[in-house]
Amino acid sequence: MNISTAQKTKTGLFVVFAFLLLGVLIFLIGKQNNLFGSTYLVHADFKNIAGTQEGNYVRYAGINIGTVESIGIRNDTTVRLTLKLEKEMQKHIKSDAVASIGSDGLMGDKLIIITPGDSSQEIVKEGGVLNSNNPMDVDRIMGNLSRISDNAESVTGGLATIVSKINKGEGTIGRLIADDKLADNMESTLAQAKATAAGIKKTAANVDEGVNAAKSNFLLRGYFKKKERKRIADSTAAAKKTQAAQQKKTEEKKEEKKENR
Repeated sequence: MNISTAQKTKTGLFVVFAFLLLGVLIFLIGKQNNLFGSTYLVHADFKNIAGTQEGNYVRYAGINIGTVESIGIRNDTTVRLTLKLEKEMQKHIKSDAVASIGSDGLMGDKLIIITPGDSSQEIVKEGGVLNSNNPMDVDRIMGNLSRISDNAESVTGGLATIVSKINKGEGTIGRLIADDKLADNMESTLAQAKATAAGIKKTAANVDEGVNAAKSNFLLRGYFKKKERKRIADSTAAAKKTQAAQQKKTEEKKEEKKENR
């Protein structure tokens, strides 16, 4: 079967397009992994890498400058990330720069974020170790939130039960709200209590007026004057007694000082 020139041309164009597409893919993948540019390696140690994987981006001031080359365990409590960074960024990575683990968006992939340091510090050399800031323990936070949610649900359920009982007229508050007769009786009791208090106040005022009148009466005036003199005499005697006791203590302290000398 003879193949026409048009078919050969189409086949050739398809092959060329496929090679071009393959070349573009290789270039993009190589660029992502810094295969075609000059790079250098630095390290960062963490207690918890929070799901970071090899190939995740490394960002500096919001710009992708490299990737996570490898992940290794140094000891029981430390994980080391090896970062492959663009060589031209080395002059910006200072010895006091800090590496931390973040996310690309709210639910995106993990990435390493390098916070710039002081421009006066020395640059981090090949194989140097960056300062690190360990990420929050998300599992522990979620556990605390879960317990808080359970407690809130329990409290809400309890409040709902109380409100339901009140609406049904159960309990003291429920009966007060639902039973008009009970509320009226309580209002009546309060009114009677107010009236009783007013009567007591009025009686006390009358008694006070009676005492003042008795004091003004010439038959009882001598009794009240005698009682007032006795009160004054008792107060004076008590004051003298207190003064004498204080003076005695003062003299005793003076004697003690003389003996100590």
